[in-house]
Amino acid sequence: MATTGEYSSTSRAHSLESAGIKAPKKAALASWIGSAVEYYDFFIYGTAAALIFPKIFFSAANPQAAAIASFATFGVAYIARPFGAIVLGHIGDKFGRKRVLMFTLLLMGFSTFLIGCLPTYDQAGILAPIFLVLARLLQGISAAGEQAGANSMTLEHAPPHQRAFFTSFTLSGTQAGLILATLVFIPVSKLPEADLLSWGWRIPFFLSALVVAVGFWVRRSLPETPVFLEEAKKHETAKLPFATLVKDYWPEVLRIIFAALISVVSTIFSVFTLSYAVNTIHIDRATMLTVLVLANVVALAAIPAWAMLADRVGRKPVFILGALGCAVLIWPYIGAISQANLTMIFILGILLSGVVYSAANGIWPALYGEMFDTRVRLSGMAIGTQIGFALGGFAPTISAALLGEGPTGWVPVAAFTTATAIIAALAAATARETYKTPMNELGRK
Repeated sequence: MATTGEYSSTSRAHSLESAGIKAPKKAALASWIGSAVEYYDFFIYGTAAALIFPKIFFSAANPQAAAIASFATFGVAYIARPFGAIVLGHIGDKFGRKRVLMFTLLLMGFSTFLIGCLPTYDQAGILAPIFLVLARLLQGISAAGEQAGANSMTLEHAPPHQRAFFTSFTLSGTQAGLILATLVFIPVSKLPEADLLSWGWRIPFFLSALVVAVGFWVRRSLPETPVFLEEAKKHETAKLPFATLVKDYWPEVLRIIFAALISVVSTIFSVFTLSYAVNTIHIDRATMLTVLVLANVVALAAIPAWAMLADRVGRKPVFILGALGCAVLIWPYIGAISQANLTMIFILGILLSGVVYSAANGIWPALYGEMFDTRVRLSGMAIGTQIGFALGGFAPTISAALLGEGPTGWVPVAAFTTATAIIAALAAATARETYKTPMNELGRK
């Protein structure tokens, strides 16, 4: 039998729809498109960091040092993320989710377009990587509030028994952004080397202005969530969400930090293995980019499918299955790359990232968001995930340093990825199962 909280949540959604606002569907669509825009910008940086930036923003005297430095600029955004999460979490929990979503979209678009305008190392010397780092920090601040804001928006608009399904659209959007970013880079990567390094690499960054305009148009009419408006009306929003979070929810934040280490799998797959395959094993750039595209096309279907399962059996078993599956599959995948076995690279890449990783990736918005009440939900998700994602951001840098010589040089990288995936599974196992908990009872102490 449905609880009172479930009936009130459903009636609020129905009242919004009767007023001509299809709130749950519109929130899911806005989150999907906005996340696709945000992560198009974010992922084109990762692709460029693996294939282009070591050659144009750093000295060519030491290629391995240039690769490590380039990966470090990819990871530096994750340093800004926890600070951005505190600020944007405060704004979102105090003044509303929509304000955060509009701000993050515009900031990401501006910083990405700015990267496309930067001079190279040959043109500006040491100033070139300094400007690159500053622009990357702005991207990190934007990303800190994007997913937590979008997840809070969709979770609080979602029907009671479909919260995992609706929140999964945020992560489907990130996969769409990665697909779009990779598709843009495939023709660009086929340019002659001189053209690619002089002007071709700038094209994906300039195109961000167009995708940001689309995302802004979709999000501008998105309504604020009913539960936030209800709290604001009753003056029950937290005066200092961060202080409330530290006082009452520190175990949940700590749990999310460790569970969010599953993001290491994503950055190893999309950034490190791309660089390793192209620069060390000398597999064709377009071939590896195609693997990324196909894996993420599969993920577009796998993420909502796993989310529907989580609405039936719970968040924890689906997340844990995905994390442990990644811990196993990373070994044969990198092994196939080391042997340049293209058939197995495609099969294992799609299975690892497209299917198995999607189980954890599609479920965490509901798993994490349901740990908190409305007063601190955005802050809790933003701070917990962004600290955990910081290791994910530096995983390519760590892996480049761990990479050894010879045919088994990749083994330490696989071991590192497996360890982080197991830690994520253990952290999720300690959480409460919340898939049957009404919205008004989530996060109750």
